[in-house]
Amino acid sequence: MNGIVTKSAVETTSGKTLDVQDGAEKKPGDTYVQSFARGLEVIRSFSADRPVQTLSEVAAQTGLTRAGARRILLTLQTLGYVACADGKHFELTPRILDLGFAYLSSQPLWNLAMPAMETLSEAVQESCSAGVLDGLEVVYVVRVHAHKIMSTNLGVGSRLPAFWTSMGRVLLAGLPQPQLLALLANCPREPFTRYTLTEDADLLAAIEVVRQQGWALINQELEEGLISVAAPLHNAQGQCVGAINVSGQANRTNAQEMQARIVPHLLRAAQTISLLMRTARR
Repeated sequence: MNGIVTKSAVETTSGKTLDVQDGAEKKPGDTYVQSFARGLEVIRSFSADRPVQTLSEVAAQTGLTRAGARRILLTLQTLGYVACADGKHFELTPRILDLGFAYLSSQPLWNLAMPAMETLSEAVQESCSAGVLDGLEVVYVVRVHAHKIMSTNLGVGSRLPAFWTSMGRVLLAGLPQPQLLALLANCPREPFTRYTLTEDADLLAAIEVVRQQGWALINQELEEGLISVAAPLHNAQGQCVGAINVSGQANRTNAQEMQARIVPHLLRAAQTISLLMRTARR
């Protein structure tokens, strides 16, 4: 997905990518297994834009030599994570989903969120998602689709830029200020739409509003016509461990209606899920 490639009819990007820091900059001395890191880079080189790649394309995307890329691809093929029907074109297999499922299955608290999210989605007739913060991105961990004619392809595992999504701003608002400022300093800036906030002062002010009111609204900053609201999920220690959102189309549900009609339902669902999380941890 190149960071942010998966698109949605509710909250998405225009297919732009965020630069990922080279793993070499993060080597923790002798504990760093370079071959393993390179294998993960090969897996991440596949995306919605590049579902099928040749050996040369994988090498170019990862910065590996052809020989190095070939060894990793053949290893992944032997393990069943990669397929190559014609000996030239490689693609991921469904088995790769096991890697993501390992996270979801090890975090059963997200199962607790599903009933409340389904109730929320049914009440407001819009899609609902839950996500967590991973660096500069929000990772979607639960997704409930509204029953509409127009479907979306944003699903579990999708990544979107935290500073310009409603869940992202909620999660960023839950961080200590020094950590927030460090992320902001390393965040690439690009105006996705004419409404995108790009200046530090504007972004920090918007996040402070989220802290004060307890929820976030993004109005067409990521893609014109797309609007969403999000609320935090708190654990027993009061820490923001996730967020849920409701997304819609601005031409159908404007910002005022989002706040008046949907935010009360959203906050009740967030409180219900947070209570379940606190109870489950006892």
